Amino acid sequence: MPTIKIDINKITQEQIDLIVVYLKRGQVIAYPTDTIYGLGCDTRDQLAVKKIKKIKGRDAQKREGEKAMLALVSDFEMLKQYCLVSEEQEGYLRAIWPGCASFNHITSPTPLYKGVAQKPVTVILESKRNLPAELTGGLNSLAVRLPKSEFLIKIIKQAGFPIVSTSLNKTGEPSLDNVQNLGKYFKHLPDLAVDAGTIAGEKPSRLVDIRDMGNVKVIRE
Repeated sequence: MPTIKIDINKITQEQIDLIVVYLKRGQVIAYPTDTIYGLGCDTRDQLAVKKIKKIKGRDAQKREGEKAMLALVSDFEMLKQYCLVSEEQEGYLRAIWPGCASFNHITSPTPLYKGVAQKPVTVILESKRNLPAELTGGLNSLAVRLPKSEFLIKIIKQAGFPIVSTSLNKTGEPSLDNVQNLGKYFKHLPDLAVDAGTIAGEKPSRLVDIRDMGNVKVIRE
């Protein structure tokens, strides 16, 4: 398994090109997300998603809903290719997702927005059902996030498709904070490791179900 070392704040075009080549080939990468290290691939590639599950050693007997993975998008145009997004939902997302200054006029917290934007937020939306069941767990919903990392935005935008983001670990074990010695940890390895050093103290994103805007649910703090 090759490893590419990067400075997350000074990513080069050559490094982006290399990472995107792996993603477009249907391969799996271990990479730094805007929260923790993750495993990623083309969300549309059924075999690549299956490979991630094999790497993580996911239990085939788990309930279908627990098998779903989240997707990272680069912008709202990409989001709307895979999810049904109402005007109200878009307004909510533009208020809590990074880089969406057009809706930052919301100055006073309301029960809908209060506290939600204090950390990266993944939302659950109704899916257009054009992604593999291996990704969505066979559900009609999709967990999705617009990351705050410019590195990730560049990767996803150049690839032209959402990428999977699931924690770098074996299912049920703590997430790894670096990509060193993956060969001693995993039985099956990703195809490329993107090494940005140790990511210490970070936690997964908050998970919020906004399919019903009249009953927004925080699933994970």
